[in-house]
Amino acid sequence: MKDRAAFDLLYRQTSAKLFGVCLRVLKDRGDAEEALQEVFVKIWTKADRFAVSDLSPISWLVAIARNHAIDRIRARRKPAANIDDALDVADPAPGPEAMVVAGGEAERIYHCLDELEKDRAAAVRGAYLNGESYAELAERHGVPLNTMRTWLRRSLLKLRECLER
Repeated sequence: MKDRAAFDLLYRQTSAKLFGVCLRVLKDRGDAEEALQEVFVKIWTKADRFAVSDLSPISWLVAIARNHAIDRIRARRKPAANIDDALDVADPAPGPEAMVVAGGEAERIYHCLDELEKDRAAAVRGAYLNGESYAELAERHGVPLNTMRTWLRRSLLKLRECLER
């Protein structure tokens, strides 16, 4: 049986955060508002699917909101063009010279990452190479969200200093 009072409380406590997730992905307030309504319909109908695991309830809710917003973007994309049109498309891959330069830059970046403390470097890799959210990283590293933001900001400053040397 669904508990409307509990759902109302859940909405009041999480709607601002989930709206922020939708807005960040969709970049349009109207789309984000519509997506948020659809997200809460999904949550209402799928609440029984939440299983207690390593994933916190808010992480589960954020994942639903993020995935739904991404699905909305995918749904509004134009269908693929005729395959024969692809013959006229230039290869976007970098040329040999650009590949050598990029390889050197990547090596410098990894070298600079190795200069960071291990947990800070892992957080930077998680956020900027693996696309993990700050909340996911904070939970994994067992630190408050604002601490994770500070770690990442300071680590990026150290990386910039290292790369400018």
